[in-house]
Amino acid sequence: MTGTALHFSIHADGRSQEEVLVIRTAVIAGWTGRDKAALEKHIVELEVLGVQRPATTPIYYRVAAARLTTAPVIECAGADSSGEVEFVVIESGGRRYLGVGSDHTDRAVETYGITVSKQMCDKPVAPELWALDEVLPHWDSLVLRSFAVTGGVRMLYQEGAVSAMLPPLEILAGFGAELGSGAAMFCGTLAAHGGIRPADRFEFEIEDPVRGRVIRHGYDVKVLPIAG
Repeated sequence: MTGTALHFSIHADGRSQEEVLVIRTAVIAGWTGRDKAALEKHIVELEVLGVQRPATTPIYYRVAAARLTTAPVIECAGADSSGEVEFVVIESGGRRYLGVGSDHTDRAVETYGITVSKQMCDKPVAPELWALDEVLPHWDSLVLRSFAVTGGVRMLYQEGAVSAMLPPLEILAGFGAELGSGAAMFCGTLAAHGGIRPADRFEFEIEDPVRGRVIRHGYDVKVLPIAG
């Protein structure tokens, strides 16, 4: 079976190890908000861009596993794409791990086909993971952030606790099927400060203040011309 091999530093059971995980299934869980007011804000935010309301919440989009990448640069057709920070759950070898990624999406395509828009862009993930079971006891204390860099100016783009989204096990259960080993699920995002917009570079992180650690990653966006 084919898949995408990604190199991670995995922190679990008091030690760290380097490991290559093969991702064969990728899922983007959308509209996973726990706070219905914040969820509505994000839906309205997308409606401004012409994106229709979801038929159900949460909703689960499948994308090619090949779209996942830890590369420092991604290439996108046209200048209408943007990132958004999400916590990511990866299952491998009978254990679940927590990471952080960016659901980079083509916003022009999103106005007429959300599933297609999810497939249009690579999905950057940080090359570092924590054991999920080790953070569940203090889950709501975790914080997500992202930054947009435009013209050399770095600005806070998103920030908030993971408690804005449903708990991870509830999101996973809502998929309606076992993910199984080699699966990755993006689990929802936060509203953007100043609205959704493109940038030259996106940076994102998840912070665990209880254990005093952070996973960070960033990537440049190379815009490819649209010839027709």
